Amino acid sequence: MQFRDFIQQCKTKYYHMKLAIVGASGAVGQEFLSILETRDFPIDELVLFGSARSAGKKYTFRGKELVVKELQHNDDFKDIDIALTSAGGGTSKEFEKTITRHGTIMIDNSSAFRMDDDVPLVVPEVNATDCANAPRKVIANPNCTTIQMVVALKAIENISHIRKVHVSSYQAASGAGASGMDELEKQFEQIVKGEKPTVEKFAHQLAMNVIPHVDVFTENGYTKEEMKMFNETRKIMHSDVQVSATCVRIPILRAHSESIWVETERPVSVQEAREAFDKAEGVEVIDNPDNNEYPMPLFLSGRDEVFVGRIRADLANPNGLTFWAVADQIRKGAALNAVQIAEYMIKEGLIK
Repeated sequence: MQFRDFIQQCKTKYYHMKLAIVGASGAVGQEFLSILETRDFPIDELVLFGSARSAGKKYTFRGKELVVKELQHNDDFKDIDIALTSAGGGTSKEFEKTITRHGTIMIDNSSAFRMDDDVPLVVPEVNATDCANAPRKVIANPNCTTIQMVVALKAIENISHIRKVHVSSYQAASGAGASGMDELEKQFEQIVKGEKPTVEKFAHQLAMNVIPHVDVFTENGYTKEEMKMFNETRKIMHSDVQVSATCVRIPILRAHSESIWVETERPVSVQEAREAFDKAEGVEVIDNPDNNEYPMPLFLSGRDEVFVGRIRADLANPNGLTFWAVADQIRKGAALNAVQIAEYMIKEGLIK
């Protein structure tokens, strides 16, 4: 049964659904509102939460004005079925018990719980069934760079086990939130005016530059962002795959790109890989180099799919493939993935 058919079934049976967004005023929170509306998600009541600073802000959802409530340690979540949380790891850890103690399922967009053994880390196209084992009533949303990569990797994994992945990411300013986008736009305006660009959000000026540094460095020389791609990929795919990543911030507003090289157990031809991508859930192929057609973030922001192109046999390894992937990291890399988790859990009867 398609989810839209299930939605109609829910409405016919007067299924009651109460959902909350925690961090409603942020970039991902706003994307939650947009996605829930456009996907006709079966909500009878939507409650918005935010910080003391955001409390009182008003947003419109399905023609109704909603006021953001301050997130507090009280019983506000008592009758809420699902909470989509995107307010930062510290807030998620502090409020986990407050949100879940009455049975609410918390689908969390921060890094707070991703590697906890008793919290499933889910990309629905890859490991949706992991949602059935959530003893803490918490489901973790993976990092944006990991999400788009594993959606593409799953297509190849289905035909031959992937042993190794080398990936370089080219990440938009929006990966650092609304303030990251604001700083990039401000820097371009300042440069045009001949002013010195303001640098606060990123380690260096991002406008007219690329920064090979996303998140903080760890002892092994990799950043936390790069280590997330290693650890999260293995957990999501239930795999021993080895992942080596270099994450780079680039001066665009939205949608991440990744150059991905994989080594498989057996040789996989370009045609076989293309057919696998064509069949894969959540993947769309744009791969026509003769006409200069390949995925680009400029044209794919606001889209839901993971776009794959530049599919090639690797010249240095007979078991190697190389391809390029682009996805909107605020949608599939964050808000959409969380909503898809919620949709799956409703469909499978995992929301009590």
